Amino acid sequence: MNNHYPALIENALERYLPSLDCRERKLIESMRYSLEAGGKRVRPMLVLAFNALCGGKTKAALPFACAVEMIHTYSLIHDDLPCMDDDDLRRGKPSNHKAFGEDTALLAGDALQTLAFEILTSDETAALVGDAACRKAVNALARYAGCIGMAGGQMIDLESENTNAPFEVIQDLVGKKTACLLQAACELGCISANADEAKITAASAYGRAIGFAFQIQDDILDCTSTDEELGKPVGSDEENHKSTFVSIVGINECRRMVDAYTAQAIGALRQFGGNTNALSHFALDLAKRKK
Repeated sequence: MNNHYPALIENALERYLPSLDCRERKLIESMRYSLEAGGKRVRPMLVLAFNALCGGKTKAALPFACAVEMIHTYSLIHDDLPCMDDDDLRRGKPSNHKAFGEDTALLAGDALQTLAFEILTSDETAALVGDAACRKAVNALARYAGCIGMAGGQMIDLESENTNAPFEVIQDLVGKKTACLLQAACELGCISANADEAKITAASAYGRAIGFAFQIQDDILDCTSTDEELGKPVGSDEENHKSTFVSIVGINECRRMVDAYTAQAIGALRQFGGNTNALSHFALDLAKRKK
């Protein structure tokens, strides 16, 4: 990945966040708290990388990158709530609801979600990529984040607690809760460059494959890492009696699956004519991550 991407993303996120000089200061502080908490910025990096691979301009892709990261951050805030996964730590810090209260955390997630679509439909973004690309991006992001995407995956996750969910259910859960937003990021990168449908489809396949690899590796780390190494509580899947790939097929088979999905992701990049080494290495690094 381009070494300049992280700074570009951080600067753009800062520019899009509302000022603290208002009556809603606490809400905006809560939004900033989670959005600026760090993390790998996987999704916005993918937006910029696929934009570049399709010959686009980074400036045109930044609104798309920020929108995806805001949707991702809102989902983390809501996932940590007591009514969901009930996690006290996120990225080594108190979860948003622990720092600001459940009511403010809920509103912060809502506000980040709507801000994402405000950015995508702004006159500024339309001037960069055109109305058609904006509309296509909004449709893709809403679809992947909604009831048959990420939010639906969270519902399946909740319903899978205290059950012996079969492999097919966990596969559907991961495909929606984790992979969908990665697919959205890859597709939005192509859309921001006005790429053709073949490239958008290939980018989506890459995102889905690394999504599965990422989540399966996450399940492995939940069993093998520590709170300090991972930056969040480990063992939460077992504690919440959740079925995972690890609980169904075991760690060794999960490691094989991570390798297979990573190979699928790299294979999807053959559709692109440019240098895909960075995205290939990115997929490999995600598969080997320790936190």
